[in-house]
Amino acid sequence: MKPTKKASEMSIQELASYIDYSVLKPEFTQQEIIDLTKDGVQLGCATICVNPGYLSLLEPYVKGSITQLCPVCDFPFGTSSTQSKVAQIEIAAHYGSVKEVDIVANFGHIRSGMYDEVTKDLKACADVAHKYGKELKAIFETDALNEEQIKKTCACCVEAGVDFVKTSTGFLTGFEGHGATIETIALMMNEVDGKCKVKGSGAIRTREHFLALIDMGIDRMGVGYKSVPVVLGLDKNVSTDTY
Repeated sequence: MKPTKKASEMSIQELASYIDYSVLKPEFTQQEIIDLTKDGVQLGCATICVNPGYLSLLEPYVKGSITQLCPVCDFPFGTSSTQSKVAQIEIAAHYGSVKEVDIVANFGHIRSGMYDEVTKDLKACADVAHKYGKELKAIFETDALNEEQIKKTCACCVEAGVDFVKTSTGFLTGFEGHGATIETIALMMNEVDGKCKVKGSGAIRTREHFLALIDMGIDRMGVGYKSVPVVLGLDKNVSTDTY
């Protein structure tokens, strides 16, 4: 949904409310994960995106704040069985600090044209998330897809009852990583046509890009920890984040 004022006129808190603060690198120590979570909470980000194994560790650090946790299930490949995905979501959804759950769609199935299977998989995931009052974001890995595949996957998500369509994991190899480009976000927004929300992730590293996506009407953005202060205007340096 397009905002009522220009992104350039928004406060830091208003801008931070668009951010899912990404704390997903598998090499992070527990202390690094805690410290980054505290940073996201202090800034007032919408959620902290974390691997599900850290939910118990991080719940105390978001309690009482406007920031909640967003576990990313079946990350980063999306190739587990539907039963495994559902079980992961069900475990994560029991945590009171969890606002939303991200899941990786099986983009190998998307590239194979198996859209009925994609829809069925995502519907099972959406159903279990909704059972616990959580919203579900489906990651397509758009850099691995062509325009027609992105369009058809948007249709799958709408049919499955997914709450957000999302571009990237930030961990794709073997393809050029463009992430949440203006063109890709515009394509996804047009295809879902307000029937679900849109999250951009991957390669959001400049304030200009971040503000432009807000002005387009994006609902949420996944931003790496190094890029968060840059997009919020707190650090004038160029981000070296690879997310």
